[in-house]
Amino acid sequence: MKYPLLISALVAVFSLSACDRPTVVSVPAVTVAVPGPAGPTGATGATGSTGATGYDGSKGDTGKEGPGTTVIVMPAASAPKN
Repeated sequence: MKYPLLISALVAVFSLSACDRPTVVSVPAVTVAVPGPAGPTGATGATGSTGATGYDGSKGDTGKEGPGTTVIVMPAASAPKN
């Protein structure tokens, strides 16, 4: 009984020691450029031109509903009861 326990313990030790250990990769530090003092301001640029106005679309007839329009007529409100 002693030998099978000892052999299984040795097999476990050797199998675990044979595992591939990952290599630690060191990443170099990133160098950040620090800006120097601000220089003089440049000249102001020219103002841009105004764009064209958009298309208004066609106007419908006054007083007529468009196609597929549903008209909802609400009944008059009743007087409150005292």
